[in-house]
Amino acid sequence: MAKNLVIVESPSKATTIKKFLGSSYEVIASNGHVRDLPKSQLGIDVDNDFEPKYITIRGKGELLAKLRKEVKKADKIYLATDPDREGEAISWHLMTALKLENKNTSRITFNEITKNAVKQAIKQARPIDTNLVDAQQARRVLDRLVGYKISPVLWAKVKRGLSAGRVQSVALRIISDRDAEINEFISKEYWTLNADFYMDGEKKPLNAEFYGTHSKKMTIESEKEMDEIVASLKKADFHVEDVKKSQRTKKAPQPFTTSTLQQEAAKTLNFSTQKTMRLAQGLYEGVTVKGRGSIGLITYLRTDSTRISEEAKAAAKDYITENYGQEYLAEGVAEKKSGKKIQDAHEAIRPSYIDLTPAQVKESLNRDQFRLYQLIWKRFMASQMAAAKYETTSVKIDTDKYRFTAASSKVAFQGYLNVYQTEEDKVEKKTLSKNITKGAAMKAENLEKKQHFTQPPAHFTEASLVKTLEELGIGRPSTYAPTISTIINRHYVAKEQKQLYVTELGEVVNSIMKKSFPSIVDVNFTAAMEGLLDCVEDGTVKWKTVIENFYPDLKEAVDIAQKELEEVTIEDEVTDVICEECGRNMVVKYGPHGKFLACPGFPDCRNTKPFFEKIGVECPNCGGDLVMKMSRKGRRYFGCMNFPECDFMTWQKPSAKKCPQCGRLMLEKGSKLVCMDEQCGYVEAKPKEK
Repeated sequence: MAKNLVIVESPSKATTIKKFLGSSYEVIASNGHVRDLPKSQLGIDVDNDFEPKYITIRGKGELLAKLRKEVKKADKIYLATDPDREGEAISWHLMTALKLENKNTSRITFNEITKNAVKQAIKQARPIDTNLVDAQQARRVLDRLVGYKISPVLWAKVKRGLSAGRVQSVALRIISDRDAEINEFISKEYWTLNADFYMDGEKKPLNAEFYGTHSKKMTIESEKEMDEIVASLKKADFHVEDVKKSQRTKKAPQPFTTSTLQQEAAKTLNFSTQKTMRLAQGLYEGVTVKGRGSIGLITYLRTDSTRISEEAKAAAKDYITENYGQEYLAEGVAEKKSGKKIQDAHEAIRPSYIDLTPAQVKESLNRDQFRLYQLIWKRFMASQMAAAKYETTSVKIDTDKYRFTAASSKVAFQGYLNVYQTEEDKVEKKTLSKNITKGAAMKAENLEKKQHFTQPPAHFTEASLVKTLEELGIGRPSTYAPTISTIINRHYVAKEQKQLYVTELGEVVNSIMKKSFPSIVDVNFTAAMEGLLDCVEDGTVKWKTVIENFYPDLKEAVDIAQKELEEVTIEDEVTDVICEECGRNMVVKYGPHGKFLACPGFPDCRNTKPFFEKIGVECPNCGGDLVMKMSRKGRRYFGCMNFPECDFMTWQKPSAKKCPQCGRLMLEKGSKLVCMDEQCGYVEAKPKEK
């Protein structure tokens, strides 16, 4: 019998596929990449048509030897690496490393690891798609040029082994810009007014919100303005001006893409993007399910498409009809429309087997695997179900001058909500009495006024950053998680309670990148580069043309930055802090988390201390010195030198100037000085530095 060899990426996938193909097939894993650019050098010949120099990855020699033995035994070889650009490139590298050019070799891909999908893939075997390979090569070479050319500049400037990246530097800038926007934000006061309205014959009051006049919504900006309105309302007569009842529908959500899965898993399961992808990879490659053996539970996890196969639609239709009824079946599921270009190479993320409900596989999965599989299964089933229907009621309550409004909503038909609900869907909606009629007199009680202050934009979370990167066209499904984990691991960004903050180190790196390499951190430029990579994949642009057009500008920017940096001498800042071990004056150094004090006698003396930079402002609580500190995650803040006896702290830098209205500290917010007491609300322009 002819011997067939199938090479996949992971051992778990090999186990699952071997079960489907039987004894005439040998399935073996390459454990990911086998060749790459060398770490010790650029690895790209910029003087010879940007030819990359690939080498065998250290530690893969023994594995390649094993693969070569299996290749010799085989009559037919199938390269079954992941169905994306990177997977295509891995197959291409295997062709070279295993010398398969003259062997009977084909490329196969499948979106789900099921028996039908794998056998169908073998029937549709094809040559390696060189356009996909070239698109991946272009990305790899671009990233290598940016990283290896710019990183030495950062090293020279900041004096540490820092690094830059084509996509990570843009992500850092996006987070940094948001932090700056938050720091410069000035809160504004506003007030809201609610009242309980009673109607004859009704015991339960109707709570309504102040809207404004009959024709215009009002924003109440001061307590004085509020008191004038309340005084007017206490003398007024109220009546129901209008009662409007209607029906609205809420369409089912689309099935998951990589981006939306990462966002929803972060919001509902508190998973990082990296954790979500790791768990999804395991569910895709195969897990051992009781009674079924090793099977892949979900389709391929790196996708930007909401497309679903006809086979999956039919299976979902049968399941919904049988378990929920015909009325729960969607009439027609429209696929996601988007103004941006998507690759649409794969289906959306969905269960491989519709009949395997979360309850059936729960015992075979660990807690996190189960929670993620349940999320994917429910989202997909919901996407194929009918819209939810709501009955809504809105009421307008008027005086001769002002208007209050109230609204209620209740579910008339659950539709997809029977299977899947977001946090928004779970919010309890208030109900209104059915007896409220137009023209009815109302009596107002409990006029409740509340003071509020406008809030700055929210700090990015991993979920909101992924959403922003996708909307801007930066990166692709396979790059979101590694981009975020890279900037966190390099201490450019700190993650605290889900929120992302730029560290002092990140601010330094971002500042240099914006000044010396503005195009690299330009959002539009990076998005356009992603578009060019898509053109390489389409075969309309040669990959080396992309590099040829990019490299001269990069080289020029690096040369200019190096010349400017040669004129800058960055000496260690000597402090008056004495090293208690050797008596030298300690100096300020940069570390992964920012500045610290170190003995200049290194390596003979290795003494270090935290660096607390005095800012020349007294603590408002105890009169001690306020100093700049770093949180454990590397975020800068200002606190009292006498901590822990005094726990005063603020994220904004305090000013030496006191508030002329209340005498409290003023905080620096961009170009303004703002009283730290929001009730005071005093603001003035920050003096220009001389």
